[in-house]
Amino acid sequence: MDDLTITRKLVVLFVVCVLFPLFVTDAVILHIVRKEDEERMNYEMQNIASAIEADMRNMVNEAVQPTMGLFINRSLNEYLDHEYETAEDFYVARYDILTNPFAEMNLSNSDLSIVMYTDNPTIVSGGPFSALGPQKVEEWYKALEGAQNDAVLVSYFLGDEHRTETFRKRLSIVRRLNYYKDLKYEKLVKVDIDYGNMVRHFNDMKYSMPVYLCAGNRILYSNDGYSDTITPFYDLLDDGIFNYENGFEVYGMGLRVLIKAPDDRMPFMTRGNIMLITVLVLVNILLPILLMYLINQSFISRLKTLSGAFDNVNAARDSLEPIEDVKGRDEIGNLMRNYNRMVIRLKELIKTVYEERLKKQETDLARQQAELLALHSQINPHFLFNVLESIRMHSIIKREEETAGMIERLAVLQRQNVDWSEDNVRIKEELKFVEAYLDLQKYRFGDKLSYQISIRNGCENYYLPKLTLETFVENACVHGAEHKAGTTYIYVRVYEQEEHLYMEVEDTGEGMDEAEAGLLNEKLNNCTIDDLKTNKHVGMINACLRLKMHTNNRSTVKVESEKGAGTTIFISIPIDTLNTRTVI
Repeated sequence: MDDLTITRKLVVLFVVCVLFPLFVTDAVILHIVRKEDEERMNYEMQNIASAIEADMRNMVNEAVQPTMGLFINRSLNEYLDHEYETAEDFYVARYDILTNPFAEMNLSNSDLSIVMYTDNPTIVSGGPFSALGPQKVEEWYKALEGAQNDAVLVSYFLGDEHRTETFRKRLSIVRRLNYYKDLKYEKLVKVDIDYGNMVRHFNDMKYSMPVYLCAGNRILYSNDGYSDTITPFYDLLDDGIFNYENGFEVYGMGLRVLIKAPDDRMPFMTRGNIMLITVLVLVNILLPILLMYLINQSFISRLKTLSGAFDNVNAARDSLEPIEDVKGRDEIGNLMRNYNRMVIRLKELIKTVYEERLKKQETDLARQQAELLALHSQINPHFLFNVLESIRMHSIIKREEETAGMIERLAVLQRQNVDWSEDNVRIKEELKFVEAYLDLQKYRFGDKLSYQISIRNGCENYYLPKLTLETFVENACVHGAEHKAGTTYIYVRVYEQEEHLYMEVEDTGEGMDEAEAGLLNEKLNNCTIDDLKTNKHVGMINACLRLKMHTNNRSTVKVESEKGAGTTIFISIPIDTLNTRTVI
């Protein structure tokens, strides 16, 4: 939290302590409301399903009731079983039966269509009596034939021969009249429930959601547009869209009540109060946001003023000015007042210690100048010794007049070294010195040494401490080419990339192992004046020290080497440290 700005701290505080609890609380409340709404919806669905089941059972029981009396009426069963000699005999007997009060009570029901069927061939079809034979191909008869019970509830659709019928969808109770086992012929009774009355009854209930009454997948009734009376029964294609299902059985027919919740339903508590809830949510969010904004402004504006005062100190170094308009009595206001007291006190101290600081700076500058002079005094003799040694060895081996050319090159080097009145020189002058040195070394090594110098445009006029590159090139010649039997190649590259100047000195000499290269890297990047007391890599340490002084310790040197393959020195310097000719 200490690394976060105050604005972000306040945002975290607002999110964690306001928004998150608000959202969690609202989510819990909405979950409870939603759950109560679902429970209420399920309860309502259960009541609708129970009412439909009760109404359906009542309708079926009303249709079953007259069959009970017909089932046990001995005279009626004997009438249907008796074989008549003539049709006249049948009609006489029929009159007697129909005038029987008990039979008349069971056969005359204005809401039901009751027909009795028999296999007796002497029966003349008409009215409430009919021959059974032609009916055995009908769907309702097959349903009874396949049932285990003597009475079944069946649904079927009348064929095209009944197209004039008002209601072609039928729902019937079919019952065997087999109470008297001594009678000969098969007899049964079929009671048709008034399908239109059933549809009207359910429609009058005004159910608040889509309701389906199905026998298996056959839709017997629906308030959703599937209950017309003259088209075949529709099949239910997908029962997964329903939210509630209640199954029950009536006289062998498995029935299902399927109920679907309304598509546009909302929790009952929010349906009427959506605007109120919206206003409350906005108030709960906007008011804390406004308060956080005001607190943030109270903090940030004054902290920016305080921070600007410190920035002015960093920019102007010696300029310490108190804050004029100090606001507030809180901790930030006290901090601003303490800053003003500190500024006043510091100005008094500056006046007291200013002279001592100047004396100390002069001492430090003198010490640095002495250190640089010590570095200069070491690098020139070291370089001159190596060059003269090359001339001596070449004179002994060749015994030729080429020595004059070598001396001429040496004169160029010595003259240029003397002419440099400052420690910093342009890179193009440094590379001329390096090229003269490498030409001298070719007199010594001959075909065993080859070199290439490349510099990209724009890098020629940057300033470096003199003899920086020469020191690393010299190291490549002495330690790289001297002990190698074959040809050694030396490449010097200078280029600019991403606000840095890069210099590379690569040789294909003997190289060094990984451990030695690691130690050299450590020494070059962490060198001190005391390291010059050693006798190994003195020139390179000298060059690294001067580079660090020149760049305020922002330069880096990296050594990569492989035993038997060669060594590469990578030097990286920020460009903004090279654009001046500061005398060190």
